[in-house]
Amino acid sequence: MKIIILDRDGVINQDSDNFIKSVDEFIPLPGSIDAIAKLKHAGYKVYIATNQSGISRGFYDINTLNAMHEKLANLLKEQDAVIDGIEFCPHGPADHCECRKPGTGMYLNIAKQEKLTDLSEILVVGDSLRDLQAAQAVNAKPYLVRTGKGERTIKKGEGLDGIPVYNDLADFVNQLLDGAVK
Repeated sequence: MKIIILDRDGVINQDSDNFIKSVDEFIPLPGSIDAIAKLKHAGYKVYIATNQSGISRGFYDINTLNAMHEKLANLLKEQDAVIDGIEFCPHGPADHCECRKPGTGMYLNIAKQEKLTDLSEILVVGDSLRDLQAAQAVNAKPYLVRTGKGERTIKKGEGLDGIPVYNDLADFVNQLLDGAVK
């Protein structure tokens, strides 16, 4: 079974240090919708695991988050593609929950939905160290993109040993489907 978990902000859509707080601010990155459609058409199950602490911080509510995800679903529907599931953590950093990345709760929930005990074949694409740390903690395969917080993550340089870096989601997917991703 081919499964891929994508971070949302900075991988699929534009990111902001001020949070993505509305449907209008949810702007797909160039090529990201096409990339997800390609994954789906190639037989991958595609999940999203995203920290959304803007909810606990009062920047937006669950209805707004759902509307953002509906916008994504509609864009994918135009290409006969769907996301298999979205896991999100509404908690803030001070909540010390297990779901907020680098915690593993969202990844483990996806594994449970798929009835998997071994996550070593799951691919995880993120733009921040915490995405990669969560993937490593469950023995999944982490990949970094330069979009979003990716360049900042690269500049910090910590925890990136052996983690492949791609320009963006479209670059990763094209190389994956061409057989160049290991």
